[in-house]
Amino acid sequence: MASIGVKVDNVSKYFGNLAAVDNLSLEIKPGELFTLLGPSGCGKTTLLRTIAGFYYQDNGQILFDEKQIDLLPPHKRNTGMVFQSYAIFPFLSVYDNIAYGLKAHGVSKAEQKERVMEAISLVRLTGLEKRRPNQLSGGQQQRVAVARAIVIEPQVLLMDEPLSNLDAKLRVEMRVDIRRLQKKLGITMIYVTHDQEEALAISDRIAVMSTGRIAQMGSPWEIYHNPTDPHVANFIGVSNFFVCPVKSIDLDKQKIEIDFYGKVLTTSSLLKAETKKVIASVRPEAMSIVKQENTSSEKINFIAKVVDITYLGSGLRVTASSLDGVDFQIQISHPKQIDNFVSGSEIIVEFSPDDITVFPDESESNEN
Repeated sequence: MASIGVKVDNVSKYFGNLAAVDNLSLEIKPGELFTLLGPSGCGKTTLLRTIAGFYYQDNGQILFDEKQIDLLPPHKRNTGMVFQSYAIFPFLSVYDNIAYGLKAHGVSKAEQKERVMEAISLVRLTGLEKRRPNQLSGGQQQRVAVARAIVIEPQVLLMDEPLSNLDAKLRVEMRVDIRRLQKKLGITMIYVTHDQEEALAISDRIAVMSTGRIAQMGSPWEIYHNPTDPHVANFIGVSNFFVCPVKSIDLDKQKIEIDFYGKVLTTSSLLKAETKKVIASVRPEAMSIVKQENTSSEKINFIAKVVDITYLGSGLRVTASSLDGVDFQIQISHPKQIDNFVSGSEIIVEFSPDDITVFPDESESNEN
């Protein structure tokens, strides 16, 4: 399949006075698995359906390889779509479901058979050609939907929350299969999900959406480790937030000194203006619980109290509270025992200054 690039240029889509997609622009590379990630109502599905042609934008352009496709109806945009509900025909066999689009395009029976059997093999449904959807598991039905989308050899494959109806274990298996299939075909894929772990696992790049706009766009590593605002930091995984006074700030060198519970630390900063307070974000897995004699002078440590302990099998999640009453979480991998962490007990928490991300304190600007 020939892969193409997709360009969304200043696109807006309104429903009444609500901007579901608000003057949004992005470029997707040929053969890229690009994910639109965000909570319900952020505009990700609206954008996907606009690219597919099910909605028509109020402003802007959509281009496939620099060719504007705005005026084309959905069936002429050469896209394949996999819906959340799969939308496969209950009265047709696996084979006939997959062949449906080829028949509509007038493909000969001989070519139909060749392409359908190849698609069945790609999604690992060989031997199930004659079964009806009610004889298939949820994962198998999802594979039928994927095969039906790829058999027409689309230039762009669109997926709208395709795994949300599956159980947790099957979702993990299917996302591996989707990633494998996408790379094998080299097809450009736009994938919509609200599942952060799913997005991090399969994507080449991610656009985190909020209220119809892109809050941040980048690789999974960039999105997780270098979030540009608290919304992204809190939506992608879990993050702890602490309000810290600013000791000094150098906007040119992008460095800032903050007071973190009585200890001054210097860290990098993308702040654009002077401020008296900032939000310091630290991931739970970056924090550890140490004994007094094991504390490091090169790290930040402070006293807290245990609030709750959650055993997760592969790890331990400790909810703690700082002395000024800020609750936060610590993720401990492979704990040897859990009875050391008693609710109400005092602990020393430690982390590296490199693990801090600094954001503006929005409440400060609201007070001014």
